[in-house]
Amino acid sequence: MIASASGLALTSIFAKHFPVCSRQEIQVLYFLFILFVAVKGLENSGLLLRLSQSLERGKAVPLKLVVITFFLSMVVTNDAALIVIVPLTLALRIERMDILVILEALAANAGSALTPFGNPQNLFIYWFYQISLKDFIAAIAPFSLFFLLLLVISSLAIKTNKNNQPPVKMKKMGRSAYIHIALLLIVILAILRMLPFWLGAVVVIYVLLFERRNLRIDYALLLTFFFFFGFAENIKILLASELQSPSHIFLLSAAASQFISNVPAVLLLAKATTQWQALLWGANVGGFGSLVGSLANLIAYKLYIRHENTNNTALFTAKFFIIGYAAFFVGVSLYFLTADK
Repeated sequence: MIASASGLALTSIFAKHFPVCSRQEIQVLYFLFILFVAVKGLENSGLLLRLSQSLERGKAVPLKLVVITFFLSMVVTNDAALIVIVPLTLALRIERMDILVILEALAANAGSALTPFGNPQNLFIYWFYQISLKDFIAAIAPFSLFFLLLLVISSLAIKTNKNNQPPVKMKKMGRSAYIHIALLLIVILAILRMLPFWLGAVVVIYVLLFERRNLRIDYALLLTFFFFFGFAENIKILLASELQSPSHIFLLSAAASQFISNVPAVLLLAKATTQWQALLWGANVGGFGSLVGSLANLIAYKLYIRHENTNNTALFTAKFFIIGYAAFFVGVSLYFLTADK
């Protein structure tokens, strides 16, 4: 947030131009806000935790955790999926718990890529370029589905130890859970342009009247978006040219994500190109690799190293980088095999 604000100030001075938020950009901020609030309501209601705890029973627990992380992130965002799933994973007795947490981080990034509301950069691309839902999913489906298959195969190799394991105490689901499901559905339909965008305000009205704790969301990320909108406009003015090669856009966005994260990378490049497919792929492939490639990576990493039953942070960090960058280069290869025209 501080870096984006500084970038906006400096580029405004050099470009002698102070940008103004467009209507599209204000709508993106609005949708992010109500989406964050709706998801926070689901978290507080206990529904997500109850769902994740139910997966602990039975066989193939690692497979179920990875798969539910993939599909859950499509609806409630990759960050929220990991906040729910990783703590549950750390409470289990699994031989390769560190590998499972890394696979869950990859699953969250791969699954959230498939929908416009799965992560912030997707929502921005979907609204900024005015893409149809069909075209959006068709463009990114090879990426998500290929990694789903890869993650399923990898998770089957992880064994669990259920000996003397205490039964799971199921989290009681709050009465408001069904209300928040309905509110999230309204938000999703508004994002997909199936309902008027202003109808999403119902979410804000509800939490203001009944559950104000749901307003405790990531406002720093919203401000980062706001500052980067102007920063990106200034960068486009300073460069005075558009990047047109899909390959260059893909590689630049994927590489930039490794240093500044995939959300800022999208905001920086969107106004300089019309190649939304390449940008979409680059940002989501860029979520793999470094810890800062995606906020979801940092969430999974911090939850693991701060847990009382984990140790050897250096080894876990090395594994995270090795597996993350293996996925990154597989994603790069997949793009040139399937998406680049």
